[in-house]
Amino acid sequence: MLDDRQNLAGADFVRSLACLGVVAHHLAQRLDPHALSPTLRDIHSASILGAFGVGAFFVLSGYLLSRPFWLAIDAGKPMPSLRHYALRRLARIAPGYWAALLVTFVLSITLFGVRLDAALVQRFLAGAGFMSAWHWLTMFPVEVNGPLWSIGFEVMSYLLLPLCLVPMFIGNRFGLRGWPARAVWLGAILVAIGAHGITIATIRIPPAGTGWQYGLVGGARAWMPEYNVFGFFAMFAIGALAGGLQVLCAGRRHVIFDLLFLTGLALAWWAAGPYLSRAIAEGWGWLDIPYCYPLFPLGIGLALAAAPSSLWIRHLTELGIFRYVALISFGLYVWHYLVLELIRQLAAPAFHFAGISDPAYWALLSLVGVGLSILVAHLSYRLIERPVLDWGRRVETRGIGGRKRQTAS
Repeated sequence: MLDDRQNLAGADFVRSLACLGVVAHHLAQRLDPHALSPTLRDIHSASILGAFGVGAFFVLSGYLLSRPFWLAIDAGKPMPSLRHYALRRLARIAPGYWAALLVTFVLSITLFGVRLDAALVQRFLAGAGFMSAWHWLTMFPVEVNGPLWSIGFEVMSYLLLPLCLVPMFIGNRFGLRGWPARAVWLGAILVAIGAHGITIATIRIPPAGTGWQYGLVGGARAWMPEYNVFGFFAMFAIGALAGGLQVLCAGRRHVIFDLLFLTGLALAWWAAGPYLSRAIAEGWGWLDIPYCYPLFPLGIGLALAAAPSSLWIRHLTELGIFRYVALISFGLYVWHYLVLELIRQLAAPAFHFAGISDPAYWALLSLVGVGLSILVAHLSYRLIERPVLDWGRRVETRGIGGRKRQTAS
């Protein structure tokens, strides 16, 4: 069983930069921008936009997970085994996420003094069941580890992908494949955008208690309904389209793909550009879908689709540093914020939102935080994530239900 990296040129590069961008975002939040020189303030604003890494993650996941389905469609085969698909997703996501969720829940009560009440338990259970994305109360499943909010949204995209592909496989019986199949997939993207539009038009959240000054739950109220399952699936679906395009171009090698890769990155950067001076991490895009939708996801998708067929870029994106960061990226994502909060709680009380005015002191704390986060992420991969992935390989090798069938990632 392959994990979701799949050894495609460019995937590790995007994954590592997305992860490091999110870490940079959370570090920059702890530095007071008013105490910085104009040059450092510009760097600070760019770091705040590292939050766009979340959007890149969704595009990347759609790109990787859709490929086995596209291969089956183009070959005129049945839909790959959804049991294998579910096993792979569960083995890849659940162990590290559940470990971080449980440890954070316990520490939030015992060390950080968070009050244990019914709402906190409800949030935890919703997060453990990957259902936290459907309501503002549960969006952040635990305190002191905000980044865990996105896992519930991503799992919902995992579920929606094969559901939206069912019509494609029905059409496949009548010869739907190749470029026409990719054109039909545009309909799935439009449906996701439409569902997002209906969501934001029909759901109203009362203003009382809304805003980050009320903590994570207040922040969730500020984000929703614009942050919803369908809007994030619209990003994921652009990644799936990129996966379909890459499958069509898989056998080609040409310098034009190097140029397309660079064009994709330039488009993503240009899309985020208007938010640099304002340091608005949400980057509201079309219909208030975050992360400059659709231009930023389209740029990332273009880069991903082009990289495997490039002549030169493909080698640069496969450097060892990118491969290693990509390997531990999930652990780095789910653990780094808790590590930063532990530093604040145990050693540096000022290491909170805009709490540090000395850039040198901030840099020292950040280096310690990044170093410890990498260590924890490495241990998480070796001791928690990889053993379960190996178990999944053994289960898949033996076969599920005795059926031999093409598998989905």
